Amino acid sequence: MKPIRVAVHGALGKMGQTLIEALCREPEMQIVGATDIKATQDHLPLPDGSGTVPLSPELERILTTCQPQVVVDFSTAKAVMPLVRLATERGVNLVIGTTGIAADDIEAIDGLAKAKGMGIVIAPNFALGAVLMMHLARIAGKYLDHAEIIELHHERKLDAPSGTALSTAKAMAQARGKPFATPQQGGKSDSRGKQVEGISIHSVRLPGLLAHQEVMLGGAGQTLSIRHDTSGRECYMPGVMLAIREVVKRKGLTYGLDSLLGLEKA
Repeated sequence: MKPIRVAVHGALGKMGQTLIEALCREPEMQIVGATDIKATQDHLPLPDGSGTVPLSPELERILTTCQPQVVVDFSTAKAVMPLVRLATERGVNLVIGTTGIAADDIEAIDGLAKAKGMGIVIAPNFALGAVLMMHLARIAGKYLDHAEIIELHHERKLDAPSGTALSTAKAMAQARGKPFATPQQGGKSDSRGKQVEGISIHSVRLPGLLAHQEVMLGGAGQTLSIRHDTSGRECYMPGVMLAIREVVKRKGLTYGLDSLLGLEKA
């Protein structure tokens, strides 16, 4: 079986570099090209010493010359829609890990995927532990009426709250069929974080952090905490590899890794 041909969009960022290293170790995949707005050279040396691949700030050039089956995107939210329009027009599947994508854009991406008959996977978090954390939070949210989320990331993260925190809050409320109870005292204070479905989300941005999230639930005389911590970007790679393998088999938009992992909605 021929390896899946993959191009990386946002290749010079930290996530892009980690992804390229992982692709070089994956026998079922072949990295064939890379794009980045900051690219100044025509070729990117591969970290395993096996050679180089074409590199360009122009996505259209890479799609034309390299003919990937899948583009994996770790860039910026404003770059996502131009990427989706061009890739789907060219018959290329997409795995998108960029966060901060607006709800209207996600709806538009779904429409493009269906119209062009392409597979697209968008995941707010590719760490398998984080997906399990969200799954467990959905289950727990059915039984406890109060919840808050603390999410902590490095100081260079552009969006706040994080896409994972927003997705967690919305999924928890959907699972219980109603918003969470808002505390009577202090519920409307600016210091109480962003309110999403009755859940206060608190965002921390500091050097020394990578990506961390704690879901805290409370009831009479008890609390429950569900926490996930990452210590290295390599934790995202198994989830990305899974998405690449699956996206070439699917049509339309798949949001989140839940269905790819066989997790039933809580």
